[in-house]
Amino acid sequence: MFRKIIAGSATLLAAISLTACGGTATTGNTTEAKDITIGLAVPNVVSPFFNQVRMSVEKEAAAKGIQVVVADANDNSEKQVAQVEDFVTKNVDAIIYVAAGATAATVPVRTAKAAGIPVVTVDRNPEGAPGDTFIATDSIASSTELGEWVVEQTKGKGVLGTIQGQIGTTPEIDRDKGFTNALSKAPGIKEVARQASQTWSQAEGFAIATDMLQAHPEITIFVAHADSLALGAAQAARSAGRDDILIVGHDGDPAGLEAIINGTLGATETQPSVGIATLAVDSALKLINKESVPEVQLQDGILTTKENAKEFIAKHP
Repeated sequence: MFRKIIAGSATLLAAISLTACGGTATTGNTTEAKDITIGLAVPNVVSPFFNQVRMSVEKEAAAKGIQVVVADANDNSEKQVAQVEDFVTKNVDAIIYVAAGATAATVPVRTAKAAGIPVVTVDRNPEGAPGDTFIATDSIASSTELGEWVVEQTKGKGVLGTIQGQIGTTPEIDRDKGFTNALSKAPGIKEVARQASQTWSQAEGFAIATDMLQAHPEITIFVAHADSLALGAAQAARSAGRDDILIVGHDGDPAGLEAIINGTLGATETQPSVGIATLAVDSALKLINKESVPEVQLQDGILTTKENAKEFIAKHP
């Protein structure tokens, strides 16, 4: 997967070096990278995944001589709508957009497209108003893989509490599908509780898991749809004096990876956040230059356990 991304980047850079030699804003139909500004809209910069995407987009863009303007929505959809409108007013050349939830998620895409600005959606693709290309981890496949690992570790038996992400968002929908697919093959695993979070936060994971354990002390498995939620569930388990609960997350956040190494979490799926960000910049540049890109570009997650967690702390994919 990453060889393809790297090869695509190399081809793109070669094309730019061949065409960007006239010192003008455009050479033929190709816009020079040094004259490009990309707007990056993210839900927040507190989430390790979103922050890694932000840093990696800025790094990749800087290497290409592209300017990046970052807008942090602080998990406020209405604020994000205004931020994207500001991008349009500033006449950015492309927008990399990570929607701040399902509410009003289509508005920024429609606004940008109405102004003729290409949109690369990352992680979340608004239903009814998709980006020109959508880049994300294949959450159905990754969560299926992780769910199968849970079934293997528990020998298909246990009492399950499911802690969901933000309802209506692409990753929550797809991760739920994946886990459900895998666990449906293990009738000995009984789900007794499920609850959604609002912002995928560790504090929410703690509160939800605490309530679940009080109502269902028989729980032996927590499947959380994000590492932050899983870390909160682990905190709740410790507070309840429980060290016999298998807890898994999703994302491959640094804190999640450390928790796997020390045994707090059992496993996660590491998202290739650096690769996703690099591909987002490359795709934005192609769209600016009127080149074709696939409508959907799903990347592989990586099942992460004690056996391989350290390598992703050293170098995140």
